[in-house]
Amino acid sequence: MKQRKLGADLTVSAIGLGCMGMTYAYGGQEESKSIETLRRAVDLGVTFFDTAEVYGPFDNELLLGKALRDLRDKVVIATKFGFTFNKKRTGPSPITGVDSRPQHVKEVADASLKRLGIDSIDLYYQHRVDPNIAIEDTVGAMAELVQAGKVKALGLSEASAATIRRAHRVHPIAAVQSEYSLWTRDPEAEVLATCRELGIGFVPYSPLGRGFLTGAIRNLDALGDNDWRRTQPRFQQDTIKANLSLVETLERLAREKGVTAAQLALAWVLHQGDFIVPIPGVRKVKHLEENVGAVDVTLNARASVILTRA
Repeated sequence: MKQRKLGADLTVSAIGLGCMGMTYAYGGQEESKSIETLRRAVDLGVTFFDTAEVYGPFDNELLLGKALRDLRDKVVIATKFGFTFNKKRTGPSPITGVDSRPQHVKEVADASLKRLGIDSIDLYYQHRVDPNIAIEDTVGAMAELVQAGKVKALGLSEASAATIRRAHRVHPIAAVQSEYSLWTRDPEAEVLATCRELGIGFVPYSPLGRGFLTGAIRNLDALGDNDWRRTQPRFQQDTIKANLSLVETLERLAREKGVTAAQLALAWVLHQGDFIVPIPGVRKVKHLEENVGAVDVTLNARASVILTRA
């Protein structure tokens, strides 16, 4: 597996694994199948695994701890703090708000370490910026965790370019995570350039458009009754129909190259910069193996331009 750098010191596989869907939002699956997928990822050379306390809540970190504890020397584990939630809350999400108070930052780190069964978190993200707490105060608390040996590197998720710069002045930020794909291009406005300038890695989540860019979702029937995507505007039937032309373009180009639509979509993301490490989420081994193959897909200028404009 090819390697890439996040910040100055963190080396990871060029494609990581977003673990959220194994326990949260998309319906989950049997634990044994998730463990099989996680361990197969390591066999394939994937070293970068992304989780968060809110995925479950708690269940996802516990799953990774169980699956990867004996492989600790082969993996880089990222987790996140920053949401408040009610585990008993009904509906598509247990999230009730945000909390990045310094005390909370440290409390979550200690709890995550126990659930993961590890001595140090490789990459600790603020999951969402808290408008009530200065980013300098939050990152200051995160930096104290680095000094204490509980965390190795720091990250932000869905932060603006200005917030990234403020945070980076307090302590080096290794990675910024945001949604980014052929379907979601917001980071191109400022965040990608800021990360490139400051030497910060960029970690796109949902690089396959929450599954849409694979071509597997052509109507709502493809989503389970409890699938969180059913609550999202992009996954309403009329919107799905309107966006299928993008998938059709992607599928046509993929056929020309002899690859899958998912592989081509991931290759496009990887092609945007060597500081970019996408973390597509999968539950099944066959989709994992397909995604990993994207690291060997090259894009010529024609394909890159067509996809960028699609």
